[in-house]
Amino acid sequence: MMTAPVLHTDRLILRPHGLADYSACCALWGDEAVIRHIGGSPQDAQAVWFRLLRYAGMWSLLDYGMWVMEDRATGAVIGEAGLLSAARGLPELDGVPEAGWVLGPQAWGRGLATEAMAAVLGWANANLDGTAIRCIIEPDNGASIRVAEKLGFTELGDAVLGGKAIRVFDRPFLPGTGRGTGAAGGGG
Repeated sequence: MMTAPVLHTDRLILRPHGLADYSACCALWGDEAVIRHIGGSPQDAQAVWFRLLRYAGMWSLLDYGMWVMEDRATGAVIGEAGLLSAARGLPELDGVPEAGWVLGPQAWGRGLATEAMAAVLGWANANLDGTAIRCIIEPDNGASIRVAEKLGFTELGDAVLGGKAIRVFDRPFLPGTGRGTGAAGGGG
């Protein structure tokens, strides 16, 4: 059973979620601008609570999960990034970690999603076994598609999830390339 490590980048601290993050996560997942490409419906307080519990469970059961993205300069929670297993029923995602990131509007357009996910993928390459990491993005979410491409994801194909078109992206594991990501803490 793994505890989420803390990762440091030039501008971010990626750390495990805690109870103190509940309000910030409610604001993030309740913001219509944030979720317009992630299901499209704001999440209520109970859904966010279950999300936090799910994050802890992934680390406990899968040895990977999501991190809070904290601005190093201000300490503000600006989003979430990491790996997940969501049992979405898509064959393309079966047996592979799914990369995911979400940022509040105050963090958009600054390269922070790419910075966070580069640290996450570096950690994954150094600590996990596998053949691929995948992500799903709505076709009209150009910003996230650009992030995925910068991180080395390539288009695998299109699918439908919950009645909406999505695009599946694939990135091979690159063992041995994750050293030196600034990971601290953790355990295994």
